[in-house]
Amino acid sequence: MSGVPSDRVLLVGLGKERELGESAFRKAIDTATKALRSTGATEATFYLADQALRKRDTAFKVEQAVLGIMEGMYRFDRMKSKPAAEPKRTLRKVVLHVARRGDIAAGEAAAARAMAIAEGVHLARDLGNLPGNICTPAHLASEAQALARQFGMVCDVLEEKELAKLGMGAFLAVARGSRQPPKLIVLEHRGAKKKDAPPVVLVGKGVTFDTGGISLKPAPEMDEMKFDMCGAASVLGTMKAVALMKLPLNVVGIIPATENMPGGNAVKPGDIVTTMSGKTVEILNTDAEGRLILCDALTYAERYKPAAVVDIATLTGAMVIALGHIATGLFANSDPLARELLHAGDVSWDRAWHLPLWDDYQEGLKSNFADIPNIGTRAGGSITAACFLERFAKAYPWAHLDIAGTAWKSGPDKGATGRPVALLANFLARRSA
Repeated sequence: MSGVPSDRVLLVGLGKERELGESAFRKAIDTATKALRSTGATEATFYLADQALRKRDTAFKVEQAVLGIMEGMYRFDRMKSKPAAEPKRTLRKVVLHVARRGDIAAGEAAAARAMAIAEGVHLARDLGNLPGNICTPAHLASEAQALARQFGMVCDVLEEKELAKLGMGAFLAVARGSRQPPKLIVLEHRGAKKKDAPPVVLVGKGVTFDTGGISLKPAPEMDEMKFDMCGAASVLGTMKAVALMKLPLNVVGIIPATENMPGGNAVKPGDIVTTMSGKTVEILNTDAEGRLILCDALTYAERYKPAAVVDIATLTGAMVIALGHIATGLFANSDPLARELLHAGDVSWDRAWHLPLWDDYQEGLKSNFADIPNIGTRAGGSITAACFLERFAKAYPWAHLDIAGTAWKSGPDKGATGRPVALLANFLARRSA
């Protein structure tokens, strides 16, 4: 093409300007990246249409472009004997063009932040996509230890005897049916100038495979229960992003990791266990195991006197029914914390939706034999699950992200999404600022 210093020009239609939204923008970037990969191009310049997303600033468009490009470059084929062939030449360099010189500084900062987040997203996706026979509780622990060595973080892994000594009866009840020993993984980023500054604590559900236990799940799509540790994966991914961004903030990641298996020693419906908090729980359904491991982890988090605690879990199928696969469910005992997370979800386009935790819903959690049952009625199942967790989070501002609908995709694009790493990373970056 005359006057253009490029071998090829790729045009990507964005549709009608007034109908162009953030999702279409990301999809266009992803589509363009995949097309570029197939050509064998080694370098490319992306011209972000200035008229696109007029309500968004340059930083947003640059961040979304970088995340979209990195998503288009992602491939998980490490478990295949013969990975799919790539062109001999691969895309190594991408330049993002901005319309005004005054946008360069903001664009560069957004690109650097997005690259850190993308690294965290890739780690979360890799861990989520690994099969359950590889990604065990011990594997998650080794990944956390590797991050600690790489970035100068502090990692501690508590074993079964230590968990028993702490009184984590709910967590250990879930682990009883498995031959894989449970791990409580604690990873600390100490970035604040005041070393004793209260940290933000992230708690990630790490059920590396969930059969449902004695309350066995149906066989169809049970393979997707390897994704039940995506909350844990998102915590490790976020911790990597935090380290790469060098946030001046203390952040602690806590991951209760276990399998949920049926077996001769597995916990049974009707069993009663004592949690680390001292509360007793009647286990009416062994497939409601996530809240059992999280409640002990939430109690453990109290020792850090945290500024805030956010737990992330593929907790309830009811969340998928309520919000589909678009938005993450958000519950909180603190409206300011909820607003922070909602805003972070909007600016990262990793959106969440705030649902109620009114006292009326606590009426669904009553047991004749223990302080609390581990399930309520079918109505409002995601809310009563959050109400269960709230009882163990009275000591600090707390939020719960139910990612059951957003952590992975089914069908032809089956695989982990890496959500909500972008939301969490933006939340922490803004809090540190």
